[in-house]
Amino acid sequence: MRAFAAGSARNAVLSGLFASVAGMALVPTAAAAQDTGDIDARLAAMEARLNALADENAALREQVEELESDQHAQPPRLPPPPPPPVMHARSQPAAPQAQTSHGNDDPHRASGFIGTNSEYAFAILDHTENITTRPLVLLEAQQDGLLDNRVTISGQVTAIANYQWTDTDSQFGYLMRHPTSNNQLGSHVSEAVLHSVSAAVTAQVAPRVTAFAEVLYDPQQSFGAGTITALSRNQLQLRRGWVMYGDLDETPVYALIGKMDVPFGLNDTLNPFTNSTNWHAFAPLAYGAQVGFYSDGFHVRAMAVQGGAQFRSANVPVEGSSVPSRLNNFAVDARYTLDLGGVGNSLMVGGSYIHGTAYCQGYPIFHFNPCADNNPGVAAYARLDYGDLDLLAEYAQTTQVWAGTQVPDPTNPLSQFEAFAPSSLTLGGRYGFGQRLANGERSIHISGEFSRFFAGPEGAPWRRQTQWVLGASWQVVPNVNLFGEFVHVDGFAPLNFLTGGNFPDGSTWSDPDVDTNVVVAGAQVAF
Repeated sequence: MRAFAAGSARNAVLSGLFASVAGMALVPTAAAAQDTGDIDARLAAMEARLNALADENAALREQVEELESDQHAQPPRLPPPPPPPVMHARSQPAAPQAQTSHGNDDPHRASGFIGTNSEYAFAILDHTENITTRPLVLLEAQQDGLLDNRVTISGQVTAIANYQWTDTDSQFGYLMRHPTSNNQLGSHVSEAVLHSVSAAVTAQVAPRVTAFAEVLYDPQQSFGAGTITALSRNQLQLRRGWVMYGDLDETPVYALIGKMDVPFGLNDTLNPFTNSTNWHAFAPLAYGAQVGFYSDGFHVRAMAVQGGAQFRSANVPVEGSSVPSRLNNFAVDARYTLDLGGVGNSLMVGGSYIHGTAYCQGYPIFHFNPCADNNPGVAAYARLDYGDLDLLAEYAQTTQVWAGTQVPDPTNPLSQFEAFAPSSLTLGGRYGFGQRLANGERSIHISGEFSRFFAGPEGAPWRRQTQWVLGASWQVVPNVNLFGEFVHVDGFAPLNFLTGGNFPDGSTWSDPDVDTNVVVAGAQVAF
């Protein structure tokens, strides 16, 4: 009703104004027939009438404004909505899931469908650190909001140029490329190559369920035959992949099944590029199922590992064969990180056990050969991060002797050396300086590392291989690292035919006196 009254008032005002204008239009015609006195009288009357109309118009405008004010203050009541339709139980919508602090539990609530994050890409695809803890890297990235898309695409490229020289013809002990005479001839070699290229997909497929897959191209460390340009060594492989259930905002427990790094040892390095001998000797990669607990500084993991000869450093025989037809290997790892106060200051210590290492074959030793029995391994490690200084120490060994390190032929002079339990030791340090990046790390680092692999008793040609590395790196941005290293390797002890068996006279190509030197420079970029 108030709206109707406001409309009537507007109509009255408009009618009055129209009548006034019409009256004013008639005045000149009538005034033409009158004398001057009549004109003055009519003008005076008209002025009075206009003043009256102005007063009336002002009063009507005031009434209209009052009515409009009341209308905004008290909106008219609307009729009640119709009752909702009755729905059967099958058509009831599910209750919405509560969203956690990082906002991407439910992939349908993620900010986008496909995206990238270069900081996460560098961490998850880096070959030097977080070797056995990549699932935790993924979970913490979720917690930190780095994975705010349903699908995150990651990539990494490492390109290097190097010059190597040795004091023994065609024997190069540098382990960042497989030492074979197919690729390294003479006393010096040089390269400008792609060391590795990898691509990964991280998909948040459901609340607390994540899928991860990494494809790797690495011709320099491929087990394929031929040179690094042979098709057999230029293959793509699914390096890692799993389906994981976990959310650190809800529970400290996570679980995953797939192909992954076995939780045994630390296997990290503080070098910008070159891995330690601990990684080369004891870093397992296998199919299996893993369960982890991460809370209050504790990180405990257990993994059921597929038996047989796995991809790296894990082997438990299945009825005397290397066929991986049983889940009969396992590993456990426990570590504790003590907060030392300040930003990033911590001390981490840990230990591991694996039921079956790769060091179980008999003579002659060759990759993936079947074993008569398993040979367990143990590892202990520690890492100190304090200010701009990082220190690392690790030791791993088998609990039993490696059968293949005993030459069984009594007529062979090498049979004098008894079977040996292999071990590896790594000690490293790194210091950072320069500006701080967005991730809090220093942009420039210098590092030094000593690592050694023991495979035989004193005097044996396969006794040991020692590696020294001096490195420097410049992290231009968190996902681009430029590096340079000088590497000295003392000894030549390749795993295949370590104790002989590949030469008719029964000799071995292992030699503790071979010296190899390497100068390498390169770039590691992630996107």
